[in-house]
Amino acid sequence: MDRISARTNYIITVKQKSHEYNSSQVRLRGGGIVMPPISVLMKPASGMCNMMCDYCFYCDETKKRTQQSFGFMKEETLKNIIRKTMLRAEGGISYAYQGGEPTLRGIDFFRRAVAYQKQYNKHGIQVQNAFQTNGYLLDEEWCRFLKDNHFLVGVSLDGIQEVHDAYRHGKDGRPTYERVVRATGLLDEYGVDYNILTVVNRRVAERIEDIYENFRRHGWKYQQYIACLDPLGEPHGQNEYALRPAEYGEFLIRLFDLWYADWQKRQQPYIRTFENYVSILAGYFPEACDQRGTCGIQYVVEADGGVYPCDFYMTDEYLLGNFNDCRLDALDERRRELGFIERSQKLSAECFACRYYHVCRGGCQRNRDWKLQQEAYENYFCSAYRMFFDACYGKLAGIAEELK
Repeated sequence: MDRISARTNYIITVKQKSHEYNSSQVRLRGGGIVMPPISVLMKPASGMCNMMCDYCFYCDETKKRTQQSFGFMKEETLKNIIRKTMLRAEGGISYAYQGGEPTLRGIDFFRRAVAYQKQYNKHGIQVQNAFQTNGYLLDEEWCRFLKDNHFLVGVSLDGIQEVHDAYRHGKDGRPTYERVVRATGLLDEYGVDYNILTVVNRRVAERIEDIYENFRRHGWKYQQYIACLDPLGEPHGQNEYALRPAEYGEFLIRLFDLWYADWQKRQQPYIRTFENYVSILAGYFPEACDQRGTCGIQYVVEADGGVYPCDFYMTDEYLLGNFNDCRLDALDERRRELGFIERSQKLSAECFACRYYHVCRGGCQRNRDWKLQQEAYENYFCSAYRMFFDACYGKLAGIAEELK
């Protein structure tokens, strides 16, 4: 399972130029304070899924906590989540639905979610909805609902059939690629906005040219590539699908070369990673959380209402509280007690001194390892980022300068 993406800003996002940011507020250089949008990610079907993916990071997490599944989210829990967050929101609010597989909860659940958003939106706050799915249950009714309610959809698909079917299986072990492609056809037919979400495992990295061309043929212009995660707290590179730093660095360079050639013709697809690097170099705040350098404030909610600071850390030790009996202030206080955001600021002196730090920012905390001698974190993919920026930084900077 992958992280949801959005070409609109569903995570805490500020796109105004020249901001300084901390975990609780945005301070403009001119002096005023702007509260960031509230970001809520829900798992209405917990970790339940109608597919089996070999590299699923959430399956790994659920096996490492006391209770693996919390079943289906109750409507009362949904109501409490939306009521408490909507009444607190100032700058906007985003709700993302993920799993497991959220469509298993049924379409009526999401109709109720939209109804609660309207009921509790007392101050005319801008609301964004995003939805990540494997596409298995999408039909005409789902597509009409997603279109009518302006949901941005992330569809998980790993490039080409051979690569996708190697790791993403149905419950019966059968291949899934063709069924997912049919789902994208339905989304196109109904005019639903969607992104393709691709996990960069070893096979994806090897076949990126074929994948890029396949995406072009299908007209999939909005793409997100997510580095495959090793199991939480386990050594890197132990699994067949594992992505190693040299492979990731080569992948980024080859993908960028394809994208840059299209950019020169002004025919490039939207690739979230590259768009955010260009945005950083142009002086904007990145909307992708893994490219900000420090973790932000999110409310990631299990089906029972339990809240965690990030969907990469939904284990017992990171539980902040429960929306059914906690106020947001209490959840935020528990996050501060854990030092969750502060931990992501502890990068090595070598990292801060790197000539690419201003654009790399140390990558995602989930890919960082604690170095005892340095008393700091270092990203497992550090050498991959160096490879990429050594090869591509000048072109990225040139694009940023042209856009400015």
